[in-house]
Amino acid sequence: MLISDFHFHLPDELIAQDPLAARDGSRMLHLQRTSGHYSDRLFRDLPALLRPGDLVVFNNTRVFHARLYGRRQGVHAQPVSPHNPAAGEFLHGRIEVLLTRQLSTQPNDWECLVRPGRKIGVGERLFFGEHDELQAEVLARAEFGERRIRFHPVFQSEDDFFAALDRIGHVPLPPYISRPDSSHDRERYQTVYARQRGSVAAPTAGLHFTPETLDRIRQRGVETTDITLHVGLGTFQPVHVECVEDHKLHSEPYSISAAAASAINQALRASRRVIAVGTTTVRTLEHAIRLGAGTIPAGASAADLFIYPGFEFKAVNAMLTNFHLPQSTLLMLVSAFGGRENVLHAYNHAVSEHYRFYSYGDCMFIE
Repeated sequence: MLISDFHFHLPDELIAQDPLAARDGSRMLHLQRTSGHYSDRLFRDLPALLRPGDLVVFNNTRVFHARLYGRRQGVHAQPVSPHNPAAGEFLHGRIEVLLTRQLSTQPNDWECLVRPGRKIGVGERLFFGEHDELQAEVLARAEFGERRIRFHPVFQSEDDFFAALDRIGHVPLPPYISRPDSSHDRERYQTVYARQRGSVAAPTAGLHFTPETLDRIRQRGVETTDITLHVGLGTFQPVHVECVEDHKLHSEPYSISAAAASAINQALRASRRVIAVGTTTVRTLEHAIRLGAGTIPAGASAADLFIYPGFEFKAVNAMLTNFHLPQSTLLMLVSAFGGRENVLHAYNHAVSEHYRFYSYGDCMFIE
């Protein structure tokens, strides 16, 4: 199967740069995968499409301020702005670091992406914050071009370190949002049910939900539960191979509580629908059910499951998802669930009807 089989034309103007005024104000394309029929709806219609007895599963991960702007050692006199908006290039000595995975807490080691990558070598020291509140040393290069870095000073607790990130870090908006993050993003690039800190990207299908939507779902006799998968480097990883089968996906840590595992297994045994909110939830459940040989085990693991057409779904019966990039692993997952031709026809319709795409965009409900 070729990567080009998942191409579609997307005009730049359809890539949502900002959230709508209302979280639940998005449009929703409803796709019935058996027939391939799709219809234009609103996200607010979602509760009416759910059935009493359904189980909706959310990813309760919380995004932290994983993007840091700073300077290399020996560079002091630089403007506050991390980059030159006119030239679109980093100024001399200025750097950007995107934290992707914590490797240890004492010492405080991380994997990260760095810019400009070619200039930041092993042994170099990096400084962040107006008064160099955070410092880091580059320890090594990693497999996919990342760096392994160690932060100083030593913080008394993880909470102290993340408090420092909250002060000087930035919301890690994805690269297709071509503007700096703002204070507004601190609230809107986070689901209303986010609880467990650890992601460098939001599980974006969940951004549409409000407390009122959750209440309406439960009032229909629909059960809800949540799992945790921390979104990492895989979200930013482009596909560089020609054949789908040759691509290797990064693993991402997840955990499933005993209560969540029990709720999901009860629904599966009773043949009730399990509805995943977002591709991260789909990957977690499908990885876990294989790990448990047909049931969902409680506990922690890491999902490196690459889902593309031909995959047999064992846990998920319906899903809510945003619109994804052409030729991306997320589009392949959605195509595996809804059928490649069905999904691409629906995507072409969404383009023609000027749906908003990607993280702050509209959504699809596939059943």
